[in-house]
Amino acid sequence: MTKADIVDIISSSVGLTKVETEAVVNGFMETVIDAMKRGENIELRGFGSFKVVKRAQRVARNPKTNEEVIVPEQYAPVLKMSKDFKEAVNEAHMIEN
Repeated sequence: MTKADIVDIISSSVGLTKVETEAVVNGFMETVIDAMKRGENIELRGFGSFKVVKRAQRVARNPKTNEEVIVPEQYAPVLKMSKDFKEAVNEAHMIEN
């Protein structure tokens, strides 16, 4: 599913135009990105929480040359899904099988 698909589905279900819906979706995404740039956590109950985690420097290996490579420490955005979200997805897939 792409952002355009999401915009289509939301616009048809809430009665907004696609242009209005796309502005809302883009605004949401920009808000999440800006908050995470500031180091803020975002919690959407029933969906999940976004946070920034610090990954320590580590030694990795280039599989092609088997040469060791140092991967510097970095900050990474993480999305942890809520328990309700996970259960809903699991139940939907259990019914299919």
